[in-house]
Amino acid sequence: MKKKVLLIDGNSFCYRAFYAIRGLSTSKGQPTNAIYGFVAMLNKLRAEHKPDYLAVTFDLKGPTFRHKRFADYKVQRKPMPDELSAQLPVIKRILRAYRIPIFEKEGYEADDIIATLARRLSAPAGDKKRRSVSPELEVLIVTGDKDILQLVSNAVKVINPHKDNLILDEAWVKKRFGVSPGKVIEIMALAGDTSDNIPGVPGIGEATAIELIKRFGTLGEVLANADKVTNKARSERIKKFAELARMSRELARLDCDVPQLAPLGSKHPTGQAQREPPDLLAELKVVEADNERLFEIFKELEFKSLMQKVAREFKDRIDYNVYGRDEAGEYFKNLSKEEGVAFYLAAGPRFDPMAAKITGIAFAFEKKKPLFFSLEQTAKDTLKSILENKNIKKIGHDLKYAKVLLSNYGITLQGISFDTMIASYLLEPARLKYELGDLALEYLNCNLPAPGADREAAKTCSQNATLIFRLSGILRSELKQKNLLALFENIEMPLIEVLADMEKEGVALDKDLLLHLSRDFDAKLKALTKEIYEMTGESFNINSPKQLSCVLFEKLKLPRIKRTKTGSSTDTEVLRKLSTAHPVAESLLEFREISKLKSTYIDGMMKLLHSGTGRIHTSFNQTGTATGRLSSSRPNLQNIPIKTSLGKRIRQAFIPAEKGSLLLSADYSQIELRILAHLCGDKNLISAFKEGLDIHAYTASLIFDVSADKVSPQMRDTAKTVNFGITYGMSAYGLSKDLGAGLNQAQEFIDAYFTRYPGVKSYINRQIAKAGREGFVTTLMKRRRYIPQVGSLDENARRFAQRVAINAPVQGTAADLIKAAMVEIHRRLKAQNSSVKMIIQVHDELVFSVPREELAAARALIKDKMENVIRLKVPVKVSIKTGKNWLELK
Repeated sequence: MKKKVLLIDGNSFCYRAFYAIRGLSTSKGQPTNAIYGFVAMLNKLRAEHKPDYLAVTFDLKGPTFRHKRFADYKVQRKPMPDELSAQLPVIKRILRAYRIPIFEKEGYEADDIIATLARRLSAPAGDKKRRSVSPELEVLIVTGDKDILQLVSNAVKVINPHKDNLILDEAWVKKRFGVSPGKVIEIMALAGDTSDNIPGVPGIGEATAIELIKRFGTLGEVLANADKVTNKARSERIKKFAELARMSRELARLDCDVPQLAPLGSKHPTGQAQREPPDLLAELKVVEADNERLFEIFKELEFKSLMQKVAREFKDRIDYNVYGRDEAGEYFKNLSKEEGVAFYLAAGPRFDPMAAKITGIAFAFEKKKPLFFSLEQTAKDTLKSILENKNIKKIGHDLKYAKVLLSNYGITLQGISFDTMIASYLLEPARLKYELGDLALEYLNCNLPAPGADREAAKTCSQNATLIFRLSGILRSELKQKNLLALFENIEMPLIEVLADMEKEGVALDKDLLLHLSRDFDAKLKALTKEIYEMTGESFNINSPKQLSCVLFEKLKLPRIKRTKTGSSTDTEVLRKLSTAHPVAESLLEFREISKLKSTYIDGMMKLLHSGTGRIHTSFNQTGTATGRLSSSRPNLQNIPIKTSLGKRIRQAFIPAEKGSLLLSADYSQIELRILAHLCGDKNLISAFKEGLDIHAYTASLIFDVSADKVSPQMRDTAKTVNFGITYGMSAYGLSKDLGAGLNQAQEFIDAYFTRYPGVKSYINRQIAKAGREGFVTTLMKRRRYIPQVGSLDENARRFAQRVAINAPVQGTAADLIKAAMVEIHRRLKAQNSSVKMIIQVHDELVFSVPREELAAARALIKDKMENVIRLKVPVKVSIKTGKNWLELK
């Protein structure tokens, strides 16, 4: 059986990968689409063909012998895109890590190098070009270039990636062109090649060229027999452009004898006496990759799936002990002297700690074997004595989940010390996931062991606990190095207990009201459906974008405002613009709002009511945003509309759990503007807040240059938009859209703002400069937001990054502020053994369930902590409201 040689045209591969995948980049803004596509295609080819020998060739910049022959050769080709050329060095690094030889040579194209290698590897015995190569080889060339077909023979075939890796052999070439592979260049000499700007004979296309070569055999014979060409005009063109045809053949012919050819980094470098390595196959032989080097490159590029393929399996020998109730006490007796203990719960489902069940728990230590408990073997009080011991420092991954879950078993987790999930979030706030497996892969270069059968649960648990313990040391060191340890220890770690208690407490709902709303919304949807059908003149699936598009743009002939890959868009923005053209657009918008509110919140929350508590237990996500803000899920409380009457009715369903209690809402007033004033130090802005002025009216008086008593409501609204727009780094274009004003007028507002508040302009310049210099900006509490795109060549990406650099310290500090307040309030309520419960956090608002008799004390405590937990240069103000439900707060 012949051994296989794979010769890859690297440039062709790179271009195909670059255009096949768009928009892929690292969290630091480095484009990676071509790199990822290249590696994916390379791995697919290797898996399908299992080559014994492999090489990749590349073009080098600069003229080749073809350019010297014809100055306009490839003149129409656009330069390689900057985003692609930036990825080429990385692709070559990866090839070197795979230990795949790279060939490139000044003055020659990749195709010439491939032709030379193919000739030497496939030449018959006795051929002087063959050297010492074995005759039992099948050469497969991977490229989409047509000129490479001239090399096809019994031993050489072409794999065309543009045709789903179709293998092109002699039979394929004969069927396609009607001639043998060797005569493809004769056809190209006459017809030319537009992709390489090879001219050929003007007026002769491929079909005519094929006809001529089939009749006469070669270009030379065609030229010699031009008078025999029956078409007179064609005959004259062949005579007139004979020299052009001969030159075109030279340009199309591949050089099969590139001198002094050796792979980069070869022990036989170019320039020495030999014309090629004495043992070519030894250079091309497929060998084991340098997986450690590959792993580091893939880690740098954030290619998780590729990291997993080259990472080592977690094969560390983990000896563990399985204990029951009698042995555990002795094992933990002196543990408080240890630095800490990591633990891992075997439990599920992972997304809902209120419904999860524990099957086992493992502990890992610094100098002892891991310890595993099966709940069937261990009494609950044994675990309780360990997990509730404050002196034993607990290390875990997602300790909030563990704390809520353990509370269902009557165990109050105490001694919380280090959470690897939260630590990794502070270090890399833009990550999408913080799973234990991701961290083990990234920091320990190993794949998390797959869950085994029940009999292997002890081993899997013990391994995971060991990984958590090892990760904690690495992550702690990085937190300290990046000045994040104080934020971690003083805010984020104490917040775990706060959020766990909030989730466990849950929120009570007025079920009767929700049922009433559900019926009411159903009736509204039916009425709107009938109305929409009457206005459009037909029945259709309103929730189907395709059917709706057909009705709006084909039947009603409304203007097509935005197109998508599948047709004309019918999104909310489009419907708003269409509302002036046809009344059905307004009805569709209302239908969508009601439908979403009903499915997501009314029906959705009814399904989420816990069977035991009768409450919803939303999950507060500590790692859900890059800004540091908390998010929530199941349900997402932050997305309940507050500005619409329908959204307000849903808030009415949120009530205190206990009779005789009220809901108390504490909301920061204009907190981001106050933080901006602190960060920028602008004297006018600080003075306005210190004097307790209406900041929007004050700003209006400045930018419109009128006295405060002359500020109209419209002026104030404009100033409000400008105030918040500046905070978010809004451009004149964005402000003009929000104000409905002209671009020049919007720019005048911004200029006037910066004239009155010069400190804000200086702050903006400082933040953009810091982001460009250091790659990140920080909050008042040193939380980092990485913004590598601030130096992007793409203008849109760069402007977005600049807006983030302006806003991230403001929004992030607001997040730190409310988190710090939550920790302090929770700590005080616990110390006072209060019945007040913190139950909801949404943006800048905290909601509590408060017994009436504790209302005055709770109001004072909450207001004090929220306003004073972090001191700013301006007063922090909190608005307190109470009521029977979340809507009726006064």
